[in-house]
Amino acid sequence: MYTENEFVELKRELTKDIKKEIIAFANSKGGTIYIGIDDTGKVVGLKDYNKDVEALSGMIREGIKSDLTLYTNIIIENVEGKKIIILKIMRGSNKPYYLADKGLKPSGVFVRHGNVSAPATDELIRKLILENHDTFENQVSQNQNLNFIYLNSIFSDKQKELNNTKYKLLNIMNNDNLYTNFGLLLSDECPFTIKCAVFNGNNKLSFKDRKEFTGSLVKQLEDVLNYLNIINKISGRIINYKRVDIRDYPEFALRETILNAIIHRNYNFSGSILVSVFDDRIEVTSLGGLMTGLSIDDIIAGVSQTRNKNLANIFYRLEYVENYGTGIGRMIDVYKEFNLKPEFITTDNSFKVILPNVNYKKEKQDISINLLSQRDIIINYLKENDKIKREVVDVLFDISSARSKKILSEMVKENIIVKKGNGKNTYYILK
Repeated sequence: MYTENEFVELKRELTKDIKKEIIAFANSKGGTIYIGIDDTGKVVGLKDYNKDVEALSGMIREGIKSDLTLYTNIIIENVEGKKIIILKIMRGSNKPYYLADKGLKPSGVFVRHGNVSAPATDELIRKLILENHDTFENQVSQNQNLNFIYLNSIFSDKQKELNNTKYKLLNIMNNDNLYTNFGLLLSDECPFTIKCAVFNGNNKLSFKDRKEFTGSLVKQLEDVLNYLNIINKISGRIINYKRVDIRDYPEFALRETILNAIIHRNYNFSGSILVSVFDDRIEVTSLGGLMTGLSIDDIIAGVSQTRNKNLANIFYRLEYVENYGTGIGRMIDVYKEFNLKPEFITTDNSFKVILPNVNYKKEKQDISINLLSQRDIIINYLKENDKIKREVVDVLFDISSARSKKILSEMVKENIIVKKGNGKNTYYILK
């Protein structure tokens, strides 16, 4: 026996007024409408159910705003030898829903009250608008055919398990068992990408290499960092008479820049994060300016306002992020060691970080080598260390073993140093 209540509406036939009931259920707790059953619960059936299904689908798509297609499911069933339509409506996440031809006013907005679909008051409409503060992450994904193979593998590596309960706790899935946009970002089907380009010189006139990274944002982070690690060359410097290997870009600064671009970008835009590598710098541009009310000075001072809180949380759980709000300041501190600083450029719809190549200008190394001959450097090294081996000289000056042997042999002949040991155990000390 079919009976109307808070979650059930009975309709003898399909009429345009059914849009009010659909809206009421979507603005409230969801519900089911049976078409082909009268108010008494008697099954009367539909004469042309296929035509009714087509008309009903059109009403939902064109007669109701915002789009409710994803929250409705139309089913044809045979009951007592008669065809009826069962329309299931889930609670919507973009309330208030309203009649397209009436707008956001009491004659266009309806809510479910008991077994009646009633017009919403102006006060209730305002309340529904205020309650609808869902960010991009929390909205229902239009793509519900999502897979999480990569994400599951990452959690498995960290000895953590993912299931539907965890999906809901992490907001990958909502209480209606629908994947959210946050779930979309972490899925293998994520539509957003990161594009990397390596250029010749310091302009964009010609490419060396181009790559586009796809898949789960967690995978994109790993892939981009691995790619940049190959590009991030190591150069030697003479510091305190010792050769020290230094990467073109401090690893922490590079990692933090890519992480920030992924976590803080505005995913309402469909474009890609852009990573441009030049000889003297790397530029990382993400879509979406600073959050309203924040300035560059605020960001540098450590003020943190996350646009995508779920995304920040998942990267924190996976130990990619250490502490909220400290990254920019630490990036600046890292570059102070080289008397350089990163640049931060913001517009209404973009945020760009420019990281200087610390090895592009090698004044310190050049001055050290110009002021001190190779012999002087070896003598000063031996003043701080008891001995030196030929292999150390190779690395110290980045020269061949034959050249190192020649330099050491000449210094032995001139009684500057003394050769000790034999074969692989050969070393040199000061005279």
